[in-house]
Amino acid sequence: MTEKRVPLVNIGFGNVVSASRVIAIVDPGSSPMKRLREEANERGKLIDATQGRKTRAIIVTDSDHVILSALQVETVTQRFTEE
Repeated sequence: MTEKRVPLVNIGFGNVVSASRVIAIVDPGSSPMKRLREEANERGKLIDATQGRKTRAIIVTDSDHVILSALQVETVTQRFTEE
């Protein structure tokens, strides 16, 4: 039996996400992104992977989860393109 590997991408501080589930990586500074973050928190779909640091990227998944990362959008994007 062959084992199917799911590509995981490091989003900082040892936290990883499944690359195939990510829809978007966005900058958290705009008002719509702040609303997205608040709404995800209210629905229980917000995952904070910043380890207490400032949020520099928001990752949106196909399961409607919103993941906060302390890495810059460019850094996270680069890690996805390397996979």
